[in-house]
Amino acid sequence: MEILYLLIPLSVVLALLIAVALWWAVRRDQFDDLDAAGARILLDDDRPQAGVRPQDHSSSKSAAR
Repeated sequence: MEILYLLIPLSVVLALLIAVALWWAVRRDQFDDLDAAGARILLDDDRPQAGVRPQDHSSSKSAAR
């Protein structure tokens, strides 16, 4: 019976922490666009990134030999 004196306040504190974490995530717009992350993997990204030069494959093959 004495364990309830520990478990009840501990569960209340845990529930408050979960509520605060959910409130923080909602306020920081974590749940605004749920579909973009799943669709991003399907996008074809063959365009070179800015500032990155394409590698010269002929020189890398000769350097490997």
